[in-house]
Amino acid sequence: MYRSYTCGELRLTDAGKNVTLAGWVQRTRKMGGMTFVDLRDRYGITQLVFDENTNAELCEQANKLGREFVIQIKGTVNERYSKNANMPTGDIEIIVSELKVLNASLVPPFTIEDNTDGGDDLRMKYRYLDLRRQCVRQNLELRHKMAFEVRSYLDKQGFLEVETPVLIGSTPEGARDFVVPSRMNQGQFYALPQSPQTLKQLLMVAGFDRYFQIVKCFRDEDLRADRQPEFTQIDCEMSFVEQEDIITLFEGMAKHLFKTIRNIEIKEAFPRMTWHDAMKYYGSDKPDLRFEMKFVELMDILKGYGFSVFDGAEYIGGICAKGAASYTRKQIDQLTDFVKRPQIGAKGLVYARVEADGTVKSSVDKFYSQEVLQKMKEAFAAETGDLILILCGDDTMKTRKQLCELRLEMAQQLGLRDKNKFACLWVVDFPMYEWSEEEGRLMAMHHPFTSPKPEDVPLLDTDPASVRANAYDMVINGVEVGGGSIRIHDSELQAKIFKILGFTPEKAEEQFGFLMNAFQYGAPPHGGLAYGLDRWVSLFAGLDSIRDCIAFPKNNSGRDVMLDAPGNLAQEQLDELGLKIVVK
Repeated sequence: MYRSYTCGELRLTDAGKNVTLAGWVQRTRKMGGMTFVDLRDRYGITQLVFDENTNAELCEQANKLGREFVIQIKGTVNERYSKNANMPTGDIEIIVSELKVLNASLVPPFTIEDNTDGGDDLRMKYRYLDLRRQCVRQNLELRHKMAFEVRSYLDKQGFLEVETPVLIGSTPEGARDFVVPSRMNQGQFYALPQSPQTLKQLLMVAGFDRYFQIVKCFRDEDLRADRQPEFTQIDCEMSFVEQEDIITLFEGMAKHLFKTIRNIEIKEAFPRMTWHDAMKYYGSDKPDLRFEMKFVELMDILKGYGFSVFDGAEYIGGICAKGAASYTRKQIDQLTDFVKRPQIGAKGLVYARVEADGTVKSSVDKFYSQEVLQKMKEAFAAETGDLILILCGDDTMKTRKQLCELRLEMAQQLGLRDKNKFACLWVVDFPMYEWSEEEGRLMAMHHPFTSPKPEDVPLLDTDPASVRANAYDMVINGVEVGGGSIRIHDSELQAKIFKILGFTPEKAEEQFGFLMNAFQYGAPPHGGLAYGLDRWVSLFAGLDSIRDCIAFPKNNSGRDVMLDAPGNLAQEQLDELGLKIVVK
């Protein structure tokens, strides 16, 4: 056998044992007549000792080892003279008696350590080397453990894991599909699923009652830190349930993960907030509640005093940063530059400080008396040493989103976004529809299978834009970790929803006839939720990007730089598929 122990399991109680280890050379150090080698495998690092006085030939062989050489050694476990408290194996070392090089290695393009000298692109190109780093490996071990706990929890709740097809038909609405040409049906295409939405609904029609799947999903969309072209969902659906049933069960699953993965026990129910309040007070449907800084609207206080910027604004709102009155003019100017960035789009920033004597000093003092500024101070419940930051604009929703970015930036600067602190929230009562300027019509905010609130169904005929969806999102630390809805299970209501979305009866039948036909054969009331596994893992690992918890991710351009994909097809393949490439 190649090894009798791993590089992470030997302890002082093993002293005197003859052992065989195998792994990668992390580093070598020559000190006088001694050579020390750190041997690494998935389980840890063990120090090897080669003594020139005992075996000069063996020591010379060790001196020729390079980083990432794969070796096997035999030796005796010995108590270390200079112990390393930072290593689980730091009390012992192996006095080597035999050394065998199993495979030499080129010098790696970056150091295989937690604090590596490799940039993102280089590490992605050599991802198989990057995965050797302990911090990256631990992310994947965490992912494994979370998937295991998810399966365990759902199995105990009576869920069945059912696989759904990867090659399906393309569907409108939502993000762009990745499409796959069919060789046997030339001119026709499969799509890779954005989610198994309709298929899991059909499983409910089939009577499976409780379904789940840890499933790959695909969306051809622009990438951000929390998005990849392929990602993994914990996809779930239940029959004979209402919204409360689903929220209760999956809140229980979240608490189970917090307890088993992070050893955090959450006893109280997660707070709930309507979508309307989330947008009004935080400018986001996924507010970060680890800190306060709730928006305060100031139209009634600050309009009508001759400051044309405020007087002509549709919305004036601000936040209060506790203890930040010490910000210098340079820091304020940097915040102003921040909100003026094109991706944020504000025109400027007004600030006010609460001085030691309780008075308010503002950048627009000449327009406002101290009496008016004190009213503003009271609206924020501001105290001595606080800093008030104000934005305005002629589009309420747009300005709130700008204020949201400012709120998050201030929290980051003030150290309020602690990755070891978790604030969980359900956002409920989403609008059923949102207006698309590009399409010139109402679009489903979630998807066209979401049921409206029962009390809002009559509004579908008179005011569909005001209809609320029977939908819910779970938000943790400003990240949407999952969401779902009660589904439509009535074919007539589904047809009405398609009509509002601009589908002709023919188009609805072409795209979703199979689903509406299924509803006519006794579809039960049903609903579900999908968690983003990548987002859960990155949240628990304290990562800034889901890319770091995926074994082989794509870069920000959607490319796999290691496999050099996507790539070109040979002409023979194109001919078989009946495709012709037109280069623009």
